[in-house]
Amino acid sequence: MTAAPAKPNIIWLIVAAAFFMETLDGTVIATALPQMAVTFGTNPVNLSIGMTSYLVTLAVFIPISGWVADRLGTRRVFAWAVAAFTVASVLCALSTSVAQFTAARVFQGMAGAMMVPVGRLAVLRNTGKEDLVRAMAFIVWPGLIAPVIGPPLGGFLATYLSWQWIFLLNVPFGIAGIFLIRAYIPESAPQERRPLDLAGFVLSALALSAVMVGVEMLGYGGHWQWGVALIGAGIACGVWLGVHLRRHAHPLIDPGVMRVASFRAVMIGGTISRTAISAMPFLLPLLFQVGFGLNAFEAGMLYLASMLGNLGMKLVTTQALRRFGFRNVLVFNGALAAASIAVCAVLSAQTPVVLTILIMLICGMTRSMQFTGLTSMAFAEVPQPQMSSANTLFSTTQQMSMGLGIAVGAVFLHLCAALRGDAAGAYQVVDFRITFLLVGLLALSSLLSFSRLRRDAGAEVSGHRPTGTAA
Repeated sequence: MTAAPAKPNIIWLIVAAAFFMETLDGTVIATALPQMAVTFGTNPVNLSIGMTSYLVTLAVFIPISGWVADRLGTRRVFAWAVAAFTVASVLCALSTSVAQFTAARVFQGMAGAMMVPVGRLAVLRNTGKEDLVRAMAFIVWPGLIAPVIGPPLGGFLATYLSWQWIFLLNVPFGIAGIFLIRAYIPESAPQERRPLDLAGFVLSALALSAVMVGVEMLGYGGHWQWGVALIGAGIACGVWLGVHLRRHAHPLIDPGVMRVASFRAVMIGGTISRTAISAMPFLLPLLFQVGFGLNAFEAGMLYLASMLGNLGMKLVTTQALRRFGFRNVLVFNGALAAASIAVCAVLSAQTPVVLTILIMLICGMTRSMQFTGLTSMAFAEVPQPQMSSANTLFSTTQQMSMGLGIAVGAVFLHLCAALRGDAAGAYQVVDFRITFLLVGLLALSSLLSFSRLRRDAGAEVSGHRPTGTAA
């Protein structure tokens, strides 16, 4: 099938839908674990491996996505990844044991690792810089909404239909996506056929998986020694990887992209900011259940108010970046995001519902603006030859920060409970209050990187012209 002439807005829609599928599947099974445990004849705790294996596999295989896309072509890899993700979804639904389900989730994670980064690369290669902010705003919103609606959607499907529908819903979207990719996304121009940096891939896989599993062990308690050991091993592998990439003739990821100041600021400050903000979809529903006495579905519905903030902010993001520029928006909105996280410390069972919803709206608005600004700024000044490496590195840290956000929130909660002398981890409202303040401080620390950006950083993308700068 020959692709039609490129239509950027259709390409954005296709990639956004793929991003939504991948992100939703990372969170949607959380509230369906009890029903799934009955099917598999086990307890819900044992099924947490289904979430962990999916997220770890995503992180491990994302670094190789750029090499595969350059080697085989963006459209071909994207289409095959969507097809594999759809097949894996069917296998998840057909699973009858924990082992089968875990294997299907690993396969699904491998497909997802190719699907979203390569889809974003298709957008970057078919969108002019003047439209980059609109494109990034369009494809970011599914990643903001999916973690919010995932838990209540999973609970609804598992309660009123069956947990298998959580995965079967991907099938019609996957089939439609394959045809749309073939019809509307042009094949990328041939890239340099560089050999696979196998040592770099192995080192990155070891570093990412060790850090993610180690932090999760810290977050859920019981084996903190192993958690610390794994994190240390992961950091050591990461340092070894950095040395290897600088010396290798054809590195898995071009380390030279970190010399782009704006990209470096997003990688450092953006990772911190994403980690802090990504803790909220985990912490808030848990607070609503522990502190407010709501059930899982009611807690998820209350947190849905933040989705309205996500969507509403999309209407003004482009104008704000054009008027104030990336640096001012990331600093000012980042401060508001940190403040909105800290303000959650005042929530209690006696807080009026209207005030709670207002705080959720503000959290959603600042989250949306920050994530869109970070995604757009990341690629604003990256040269086209380094775009594949930048996209791979950005996608990897993005996935890592989302997983780390949940783990960091859990670590803070455990520490607060332990300091009260409650080793069993029976959380109280005071634990959440301290955790929100700590996460807010973490978000605030990201502003140091953003404040170092030039006043006109990313001006070609945002259209911002600082005072005194020639148009």
